[in-house]
Amino acid sequence: MNQELAEKYILHELKTQLPATLYYHSVHHTLDVTHAAMQLATAEGVINEEPRKLLRTAALFHDAGFLRTLNEHEAASCELVHDVLPGFGYSPAQIEAISAMIMATKLPQAPQSHLAEILCDADLDYLGRPDFEPIAHTLFLEFQARQLIAADDNAWNRLQEQFLVAHRYWTKTAIAQREAGKQARLADIRVKLASS
Repeated sequence: MNQELAEKYILHELKTQLPATLYYHSVHHTLDVTHAAMQLATAEGVINEEPRKLLRTAALFHDAGFLRTLNEHEAASCELVHDVLPGFGYSPAQIEAISAMIMATKLPQAPQSHLAEILCDADLDYLGRPDFEPIAHTLFLEFQARQLIAADDNAWNRLQEQFLVAHRYWTKTAIAQREAGKQARLADIRVKLASS
């Protein structure tokens, strides 16, 4: 498995081919999720090389389906993985493991392995971070561009409140590092809703 070449390939595709209106699901998000996944993996004791490479590949490809479609992008990401990764020396079993991690990120998240839990937590790591607001704003802009939400702050805040209430972190590390921050974001949003 040549993870480095697969990474080069997908980052080039994401940088040059993603629709410009994907303000949130951009190459920046992919790199952010990949960084968070590797940090979580270390903190969660995932030290063996192959699981780390599979996780990194899954993180890099988890939203690559947006290269093909705006709907059901997780399934499209898995199709891309099946089409592309054999050329980089990934075995069928490795491709299935990567696909299972990617499908776990589909909402509502349903991870079936420790690596999938790590990827799910990395995908929504920002919910508990100080940079929540600017990242959430890119999602708002993307939803507007795709006509998935009206240009209404109250509607957006209600949607965010529902999402934060329903969301859970899976790994001990993410719970310890991000849950309190996420609850603080939720409290901030509820204050905005109460005063509107």
